[in-house]
Amino acid sequence: MANKMDSKKIEQGVRLILEGIGEDIERPGLKDTPRRVAKMFAEIFAGLQTLEEDLLKSIEGENHDEMVLLKDIPFYSVCEHHLLPFIGKAHIAYIPSGKIVGLSELAKALEYLAKRPQVQERLTAQLADMIMDRLKPRGCMVVIDAEHLCMSMRGIKKPGSKTVTSAVRGIFRSKQSTREEMLELIKKQ
Repeated sequence: MANKMDSKKIEQGVRLILEGIGEDIERPGLKDTPRRVAKMFAEIFAGLQTLEEDLLKSIEGENHDEMVLLKDIPFYSVCEHHLLPFIGKAHIAYIPSGKIVGLSELAKALEYLAKRPQVQERLTAQLADMIMDRLKPRGCMVVIDAEHLCMSMRGIKKPGSKTVTSAVRGIFRSKQSTREEMLELIKKQ
């Protein structure tokens, strides 16, 4: 079930943050910032407004049982610990048990899960679990590599460092050669 976003509360919160850091919320450059931030939040947290049941619908009448890999899917999310973005690429593979989905459905599922306060580890596992639950494939594997601005611009300040997470399900877990095939395909240009 989708949650209702409250733009007025977001605007109030942004005003409090601006006042809290010592800014004049009436100066021309900041006067409309609370409204702009509320509008931006509606976009970057749209995954909280989407209905999950609309995702990963299979294509009727198609039958396939070989690996399907969608790689280098760009995405962004917001780390729930500091509310700073993490930006990267996802690689999604599954081996159907007959049911396939349109390729854009995999990217839509990633977007749905990424457009909410997240941690990369959970995002990776949730996407793999959703694929297993909805498509009932023989297996799936999700690999995500991303740069976290909470590590790049604050704290340890290590820009360019990447975090890589994976979630391995079904035949990708039990059969090493299948897992290795997917990783080799990711490396290819």
